Amino acid sequence: MIDHSLLILVLVIALALAFDFINGFHDTANAIATSVSTRVLTPRRAIMMAAVLNFVGALTVGTAVAKTMGKGIIDPALATQFLVLAAVASAIIWNLVTWYWGIPSSSSHALVGGIVGAGIAEAGFGAIKWFDPKGVLLILKGLVLSPTAGFLGAFAIMVALTILLFRSPRAAIGKTFRWLQIGSAAFMSFSHGANDAQKAMGIITLALASGGLVPKSDAGFYVPLWVMVACAVAMGLGTAVGGWRIIKTMGSKIVKLEPIHGFAAETSAATVMMAAAHFGMPISTTHCISGAIMGVGATRRLSAVRWGVAGNILVAWVLTIPITALIAYFIFYFLRGLGFH
Repeated sequence: MIDHSLLILVLVIALALAFDFINGFHDTANAIATSVSTRVLTPRRAIMMAAVLNFVGALTVGTAVAKTMGKGIIDPALATQFLVLAAVASAIIWNLVTWYWGIPSSSSHALVGGIVGAGIAEAGFGAIKWFDPKGVLLILKGLVLSPTAGFLGAFAIMVALTILLFRSPRAAIGKTFRWLQIGSAAFMSFSHGANDAQKAMGIITLALASGGLVPKSDAGFYVPLWVMVACAVAMGLGTAVGGWRIIKTMGSKIVKLEPIHGFAAETSAATVMMAAAHFGMPISTTHCISGAIMGVGATRRLSAVRWGVAGNILVAWVLTIPITALIAYFIFYFLRGLGFH
């Protein structure tokens, strides 16, 4: 006889890996758009570099972010496989919609919103760890601080470079930073894998905990090695596919970039992302690099930033969590109505 709970678990894992794959091609632009737009790298070479380094970053940095996603939003003891299924389905739907329209929304916050909405549907508002300093509060801090830190860091780096290179020939600056930007793009790709792949690791581990296959307690919660490897592979493959619609938005529609600007933006964003991964903060790669690109543009003049496009990104930034929470909530009740719960 078929074990239905096992089938649901397999479906949840498959959807979580699909989310990770979609996250890879959805967020490829975050790592390589500036390098492609400045013509430092060809699209093919940029994507392959990003795919490899996303994979490496996902495997080598640790699981602090995964643990925040898996046990920081809702107590694993309260989670069910249907909760995880609704959360992941919601995040996938939002990612595909925003990818289709070329909107650089956050895959991370789509998943957070999905867990919140499904968690409320499963066990009520009290089930969500709203005030946990290692849970929802930590995530909300990242929501606000990451684009701000990306903006300020890129602005500061660009100002420092402008002062240091004030007397240098423009041609020499361009040639030097074409090489340096390859390094910053590589750093960005690595940090993207380090932070973003862990979200899917956390959601799969939460599903395993709901099925009793890993400990449900906070102290015993851990991410199995096979989950780390599977998520790293899915992220790398998704990155290799590439998301051209968002690459165009990130690389050229916000502000016109040159290699020195791409270097400053990528270095700032990647540094913020690595710090966030260390502290277990699941931040938005999209918002971080968007803020950094705006910070670079603001050093030239405020009118250099296309604030209309920036406004569209801001709207997606604000709406992602509440919309995905609502989608997950309704998916959960839809499944219950069909008798699957």
